[in-house]
Amino acid sequence: MNPDFFKSLDLMGKGMTAIFVVIIVIYLAVHLILKLTGGRRKEPKG
Repeated sequence: MNPDFFKSLDLMGKGMTAIFVVIIVIYLAVHLILKLTGGRRKEPKG
């Protein structure tokens, strides 16, 4: 097969891995902030 095809697959794999890692980092940051601030608080209705 064309060597450019395999280069593009490699680049696509790296890009998808980077996106997955960023999503995990954002999830962990939000989870940590919620733990440190006491989670969700219910606002009194009034």
